[in-house]
Amino acid sequence: MVTGGRSAPSRNHFDHITLISLSSSSAHLSRTGLTPEHRRAMELLASSAHSVAELAALLKLPLSVLRILLADLMELGHISTQRRITETSGLDTKLLEDVLAGLQRL
Repeated sequence: MVTGGRSAPSRNHFDHITLISLSSSSAHLSRTGLTPEHRRAMELLASSAHSVAELAALLKLPLSVLRILLADLMELGHISTQRRITETSGLDTKLLEDVLAGLQRL
């Protein structure tokens, strides 16, 4: 029901560690036709970027469902992706351990 019967995203594919944030133009775009799940994801992203896995946990949705919703939001211009943590150079191991501990507490 949440995905409108779709079982795969239309074109955008999101890795579970891809960071998602609201696009700079999101505030000016129409939200007509967005489902409550789309809107809730955007509410979570309003405060900070989240990984796909983290959003799925916070929304209590399977990753496969969330990926479809994120593809919708990407196509409408509401969200953008950032570099994955694994692609960022110079990250402190302590920081990564703290992030992991926080995710495990969810």
